[in-house]
Order: sequence, then C-alpha cells, then structure tokens
Amino acid sequence: MSAFECVRRVYDADGFRGFYRGMSASYAGISETVIHFVIYENIKRRLLEAKAPQNMDEEEDASKDASDFVGMMLAAATSKTCATSIAYPHEVIRTRLREEGTKYHSFFQTLTTVPREEGYRALYRGLTTHLVRQIPNTAIMMCTYELVVYLLNG
Repeated sequence: MSAFECVRRVYDADGFRGFYRGMSASYAGISETVIHFVIYENIKRRLLEAKAPQNMDEEEDASKDASDFVGMMLAAATSKTCATSIAYPHEVIRTRLREEGTKYHSFFQTLTTVPREEGYRALYRGLTTHLVRQIPNTAIMMCTYELVVYLLNG
C-alpha cells in the first residue's frame, strides 16, 4: 500500500479525525519526559555533590573524567527506567487507540476499559521490551549531551 492509499483509507474510515487518533495519549506521554528529567537532574546533582569533597582544587573540579560520564549514563538509565515504569500505560493506551476498528474511543475510556477487561497488568504489556530498547538509547543520548555541553563550555 502506498502512502497515498494509506491516507485515503484512514480518511475514508474515520474522516479527518482519524489522523489524530491516539493524540491525547501522546500528550500524556509528556509526563514521562518530565519525570525522566526531574529524576535525572536529581541523580546528577547528587553525583556531583558526592564528588565535590574529593576534589578541593577548583582546577581539578572543572575537569571531568570517564567515570563522570559513566555516572551520567547510569543516572540516565536509572531515571529513564523509573519514568518509563511510571508512565508506560500511556503507550498501551496510545497503541490501542490507533488500532483500526476497535472499541477504544478516548484516552480515559481506554484507561478504564483495558484494566476492567484484561486486568491492570495489561497496562504494562510490552514494558520489558520497551525498556530494553529505550534504556541504552537514553543512556547514550544523555551522555552525549553532557559531553557536548562540557566541550562547548571549554
């Protein structure tokens, strides 16, 4: 199926609104990013505070070594694991809302229907696979960000 045929099929089935199915769940997904950054910055601050008594010289304190970046990767992995575990149900809801011809119509209706019919564990179906994909990606991304900031600050 070509992209044009896909667009036409969605429009024929659900009209213009069909292109925005699952958008409310995507907005709920912003909470995952917020939680991730709050936890990450907190862990990063604690790591820096723990390192501060070791290096009293300001010149040494400004430099970073490989263990700092490993620490940042671990902080990113930990914070992403926590955030994803808390906010994961929005992923399941978004996926259900995007299924064609389903009984799911809105965010809150899906949030109540899935646990009622399948149990609360259904809201976390696929979490392990999601974490296996997301954690290394996030750890590398945040470490790269910290490295670029460090290099730009000279």
